[in-house]
Amino acid sequence: MHTYDCIVVGGGQSGLATGYYLRKKKLDFLILDANPSPGGAWQHVWDSLTLFSDAESSTLPGWPMPHYPGFPPATHVVDYLTRYEERYDLPVRHGVEVTAVLDDAPFFRLTTNRGKFLARTVVAATGTWSAPFIPFYPGAFAGRQWHTANYPGPAPFLPGAQPETQRVAVVGAGNSGAQIAAELALEGVDTTWFTTHPPRWMPDDMDGRVLFSRNRQRMLALAKGEPDPGSESELGDIVMVPPVHKARDSGLLDATPMFDSLDELTEQGFSDLIWATGFRPALRPFTGLLAEGKPTVEGFFPVGYGSWTGPGSATITGVSPYARQVAADVTERVRLTPNA
Repeated sequence: MHTYDCIVVGGGQSGLATGYYLRKKKLDFLILDANPSPGGAWQHVWDSLTLFSDAESSTLPGWPMPHYPGFPPATHVVDYLTRYEERYDLPVRHGVEVTAVLDDAPFFRLTTNRGKFLARTVVAATGTWSAPFIPFYPGAFAGRQWHTANYPGPAPFLPGAQPETQRVAVVGAGNSGAQIAAELALEGVDTTWFTTHPPRWMPDDMDGRVLFSRNRQRMLALAKGEPDPGSESELGDIVMVPPVHKARDSGLLDATPMFDSLDELTEQGFSDLIWATGFRPALRPFTGLLAEGKPTVEGFFPVGYGSWTGPGSATITGVSPYARQVAADVTERVRLTPNA
C-alpha cells in the first residue's frame, strides 16, 4: 500500500487551502472528499444564501475570488472552489467517504468506501455542515421539521404550496435564522422568528470585512501572547445583508421570545419548524484522535473548525494562516517519520 506524506480529509475551503500550501511544500499528499463534485458544503446550501462580504474580501491563498457585484451567492463560491481546485491541480478524489482514521504509529490507516489508505500525517478538514445541531426541547411537534442544513428555500412554504395554510416557526438568533426568517416573511409566508435573546444587529454599514479584521487581530494577539482583543461577536451577531435589512425595516422581522415546549407550537397551529441553531465539528471519523477539541496523537492536525482551531478559521478568508501553519507542521512531522 502506498504511504502518502499527508492525507487531507475534506475537500472544501479548508482542505483546498491546506492543499495549496502542501503543494508548495512539494509533499506527496492526497485530498479525500465525500462530495461527488467540487465545492464543499457550499453546494448544499439554500439558493439565496450569500457571503457576508464582497468577493475581493473572500479569497483563498494564491488566487483571489473573481469579482461579483454585491454579496456573492453560493453558486459563485462553488464555481470559485471548483476552479481553484483545477488551477492548482490539487489531488482531490471526490466521492470518497472516510469512515475511520486509526492511529497505527508511526502511520495512520484510513478506511473509506473506496478502500484503505495509509499516511504519515492526517489533516481533518471536514467542517461542520454534516453535523447539524438541534437543541432539546420537551414535548412533541406535529408538523414538519427542518434544519439550516436541509432548508429548501421558500417554495414549499408559499401560500398555496400545500392544501393547508402554512405557518412557519424559525428558531435561531444568528445570521441563518435572520436570513431564513427574512426570506420567508418577504415572500408572504406567515413566519414567527423565535430567539432566546433579543437580536443583536450589527451596524448597517458593517459587513464580513469587519469581522475578518477583528479575527485577524485576535489571531495575531494570541500568537504573541497578548491579551485577547475580544471576539467578533462583540460587534453583533447578525450582518445586515439586503434581505435582512429590508425585512427588519419593514417590520417583518420582529423576534418572539423562545417557547418552552414543542407542544406550544403544535397547539398554536404551526405547520413547519426550521431550526437555525448551528452546527458542530464533523469529527466522527477521528474518534480517539482528539480530546476537548485538541489532538491527542502526533501527526494529526485539524484545521478550519472555528473557535477551537483559531479565530476566523472557519471562513474562506480566515483559514489561510492556519492552513499555512498546518502545512508547515505536516512537513516537519514527515521529516521525522520513517519510510514505510
